[in-house]
Amino acid sequence: MPEFHNAGFRLHFIDEGDPNAPVVVLVHGFASNIRVNWVDPGWVDTLTKGGYRVLAFDHRGHGESDKPREAEAYTPEAMGSDILALLDGQGIERAALFGYSMGARVSAFSALAAPVRFPLLVLGGLGIGLVEGVGDWDPIAEALRAPSLDDVSHERGRMFRSFADRTRSDRLALAACIATSRRELTRDEVRAISQPTLVGVGTRDDIAGSAEELAELLPHGEAFEIANRDHMLAVGDRTFKAAVLEFLDRHRASIES
Repeated sequence: MPEFHNAGFRLHFIDEGDPNAPVVVLVHGFASNIRVNWVDPGWVDTLTKGGYRVLAFDHRGHGESDKPREAEAYTPEAMGSDILALLDGQGIERAALFGYSMGARVSAFSALAAPVRFPLLVLGGLGIGLVEGVGDWDPIAEALRAPSLDDVSHERGRMFRSFADRTRSDRLALAACIATSRRELTRDEVRAISQPTLVGVGTRDDIAGSAEELAELLPHGEAFEIANRDHMLAVGDRTFKAAVLEFLDRHRASIES
């Protein structure tokens, strides 16, 4: 897997598809990685067969990338700077951003800060929680620091601890990530994201918040409800794939060279 560097960190990435095709950057969620969030659920295959070049990277603290344990390394702005470094290193002027969960939050901050570089946005697994928050994550940080899963009783803490164990994550790096990565945008900041934006959330997702409420704040927002899917299962849903492809195709000119 190739790598790039930013802010002193080494980060792993993949670059798939036609090198001359419009680019979609995939930004994975908390405690996940390229493989779990994008390769295994079929997104890389779906998008490259759909005529797009796909870049995806392991966030700092995740996957095969470096794993700092200092909370200041994980602000949305700091993590978003990795996306720009990846594009600059590959000589790409603009791309669509597709983030899931925490990756959607980082993508929203990045789209607000650099609208020319990111003229198209897909937010999965995060609705109005981008503004209102996604609940109390302190028990999740405590679960990640616990000696074992058997020591965790908090339901959501157990879910994320189990996921982190399955992905063989650095639990202390993830606990540091929780401290600063979950910062919200204000409603006025969301209203300033003028790019066409698709918001996709599972109807059984009890973390993300309403897709419709967030889409209504966005000047050019669209909501897609992923039927009968929770936060974890919505990622690979085939109807969500179809909706994302249709959205990208409709706005393809905005990311073409």
